[in-house]
Amino acid sequence: MITRTYSIPTLLLVGFSLAACNSADPEFDAPVIPQRIDFSATRQYPEGITYSPTIDKFLVSSITQGKIGTVDQNGRYEELITDDKQLISSIGMKVRDGLLYVCNGDQGVSVKSTAQTALKTAGLFVYDLATKQKVRQINLASLLPDSNHFANDIAFDADGNAYITDSFAPVIYRVPADSTQAVVAVTSTLFSGAQGINLNGIVYHPDKYLLVVKSNEGKLFKVELDDNTVTEVTGVSLPNGDGMLLYNNDLYVVNNRNKVSQVRSTDGWKTATLVKTDETGYDQATTNVLVGDKIYTLNARIDEVSAAAAAKDPSRLQANAYSIQQFK
Repeated sequence: MITRTYSIPTLLLVGFSLAACNSADPEFDAPVIPQRIDFSATRQYPEGITYSPTIDKFLVSSITQGKIGTVDQNGRYEELITDDKQLISSIGMKVRDGLLYVCNGDQGVSVKSTAQTALKTAGLFVYDLATKQKVRQINLASLLPDSNHFANDIAFDADGNAYITDSFAPVIYRVPADSTQAVVAVTSTLFSGAQGINLNGIVYHPDKYLLVVKSNEGKLFKVELDDNTVTEVTGVSLPNGDGMLLYNNDLYVVNNRNKVSQVRSTDGWKTATLVKTDETGYDQATTNVLVGDKIYTLNARIDEVSAAAAAKDPSRLQANAYSIQQFK
């Protein structure tokens, strides 16, 4: 299955424009974070991970319960946002300027799933981390009411416009900064597919284009924002490509659910090559986040979610143990 540059005094930028739009806090002593953090959260199945400098913790989503929790460097889990009935499954997440942006989807395995929402949900929810209150909610699926939908991941451009992938509809949405009026930014037959997850991870490149991965075909695409041209990035295959981040102009992609691949381009992402693969400590992994100069990936038990969704049996999802693994 199935996640960036701002000038903030004393904060080290990590995050979305160049890596997931999360910023490192000087009070967060990155070297003390262990290479692996194990945590327990009852039936969480946390597909998405991000990091908040203001609360000095990782944030994790929940496919099964549509809530948000926090995990500190010692593996202590606490619930953060739990009472939004319309957030069915929290998927990709990013933090920007004290706000938490959350993709809302539904594979039919959430306690909030209904026949009307399963495979038909694509939304963007925005929460104020200081108050834990929702400040915006955008229904993306309403732009294409006759399609299946699953909002998966999000990236921001330099102006704060959000770009969201849909894994079942062949589109990338754009939500302008401080707006609830979404539009279809890009659509392409290259994004279509009958089986499994199509578009998944997305990042914004400061040269004003997007990079997106198509999970079921392992393909990487470059999307020019000036004319919406979509081209395949050749030279690299990323089967089951999921969460991505761009750091020091290299792309780090969670793929095959058991590795993180470091990918590099020397020609403006017309082509790319594999630089390094880390396969140690990843199991049913989904997406990643940068804190300081370290990359952390969430082991989310995503294979179990896929199996439960295929069987239409959410009762299978009873696991409580998860982990966060550092790229080495």
